[in-house]
Amino acid sequence: MKQSLAGRMAAPYVHGRLEAGDGHSIYWEIWGNPNGKPAVILHGGPGSGASSSWTDSFDLGAYRVVLFDQQGCGRSSPHAGRSLEGLVANTTEHLVGDLEALRAHLGIDRWLVMGASWGSVLGLAYAEAHPGSVSELVLFSVVGGTQREVDWATRGMGQFFPEEWRHFQAGVPEEDRDGDLSAAYYRLLLDPDPAVHELAARNWCEWDDRQMRAMAISSRTGPSPENAARLAGTPGVLIRGARDPGHPIDLFWHLAREWSEGELVVIDDEGHRGGPATSAALVQATDRFANPR
Repeated sequence: MKQSLAGRMAAPYVHGRLEAGDGHSIYWEIWGNPNGKPAVILHGGPGSGASSSWTDSFDLGAYRVVLFDQQGCGRSSPHAGRSLEGLVANTTEHLVGDLEALRAHLGIDRWLVMGASWGSVLGLAYAEAHPGSVSELVLFSVVGGTQREVDWATRGMGQFFPEEWRHFQAGVPEEDRDGDLSAAYYRLLLDPDPAVHELAARNWCEWDDRQMRAMAISSRTGPSPENAARLAGTPGVLIRGARDPGHPIDLFWHLAREWSEGELVVIDDEGHRGGPATSAALVQATDRFANPR
């Protein structure tokens, strides 16, 4: 079904801020039909912030779409790129709490949750923690956030880019190089010395960017597909590019098998960044959930 052009809007019709505690202020805005089906978008990153282009996946005549910038990102404050305070009390659990607080603040009973990449980790974590708040899940460029994936993103991908990985590994203290590189970098990012945390951020971003150019992604924490039982009763679609080498696709195949209301859609010729076929699959999913049978 083609999106309704009559429902398109050039700007959000309302916006505001939610005080999330620990000094964090979350920016949010709403697009579409004030009386439409509620949906919320979880951006990737962590750190990228929300973009109005996400609304292209929805018929805005049928949906009330909430965009917001997660802690430390975009228009939320403090921004992690400018202050270490943006990383304080900024964990998966805190972000799940922000999402539930925002739902209550906006007076929404249940909403469709859409997320990509890191946002798919957050979406799964939120749906498992608050299943009664989620009407449907639409997740693309899916990531599970398991330790297996963290190890792959911080070590396994080094077999494809050995020179870049050695530089990444050398960015942490020698005693940490054979351990959990993600945890070691996290400690460096929290170091109060700008020379330390800025260099760590550059090293991490350079490694992540090298993977992204191969359509990969890294994530540090999140739920396990073994928790699929918590999604029972929630319809959902997982969209994954077959050419996304960042994380083993069998994780999501098992998740879809164990989640009876879930569907795995594999896009043959696209990777982590998606493309026309991924965009079409997103529109098809939101159109279907806008008018459930």
